[in-house]
Amino acid sequence: MALGALAQLHISVTDLPRAIAFYRDVLRIPFLFEVEGQPMAFFQSGDVRLYLGRPERAEFTSRVVAYFRVEDIEAEHERLVGLGVSFGDGGPHVVHRDGVNELWMTGFQDPDGNHLVLMAERTT
Repeated sequence: MALGALAQLHISVTDLPRAIAFYRDVLRIPFLFEVEGQPMAFFQSGDVRLYLGRPERAEFTSRVVAYFRVEDIEAEHERLVGLGVSFGDGGPHVVHRDGVNELWMTGFQDPDGNHLVLMAERTT
């Protein structure tokens, strides 16, 4: 028996309404639902569900680096910059070439300091 595909990823947040607005309105990740009476919200990112929540105890606080695949990394970078997102790495750049493909990335942070990265693969 082996593990299946990743189904859900927890991202710790301190201010759930602020996090919901960022992931839904700025990043445009499809919002699924918020759990009534609990600091939990869920989004659908491809086949992976993102669980944004305020941990009940410190040992459940997560720090993630989440990579989001995009078709046009320059256009998405420009859109997010226009919405006030700050990229600390100077924008989209090649991180790997193998003679057939290029891997492009650029990184930023959500309001809680979680590291998020846009990535795109191109055939050369």
